[in-house]
Amino acid sequence: MEIHFTGLIIGLATFAIIGIFHPLVIKGEYYFGVGCWWVFLLMGIAAVGASLFVEDVLWSTLLAVWGASSFWSIGELFAQRKRVEKGWFPKRPGRNA
Repeated sequence: MEIHFTGLIIGLATFAIIGIFHPLVIKGEYYFGVGCWWVFLLMGIAAVGASLFVEDVLWSTLLAVWGASSFWSIGELFAQRKRVEKGWFPKRPGRNA
């Protein structure tokens, strides 16, 4: 009986990638507002594009997950702005918008 770890590695890495993006969205909105959405867009396009050219299933999948998380983060930036307006997260002092 063979044990294959690829699925487990993808699952753990996906969990880690999502965990990385959570503070990126919070800090991005805090320091730059929603104006940094284009960084997530470019990162998503680059990662998804790269996933199309990587033959290895593990790395191709992880690039696609990174890209999808980048795209998802665009919406989360705008949701984070609303959470800040509600007082759930701190607003950066001196920032008007």
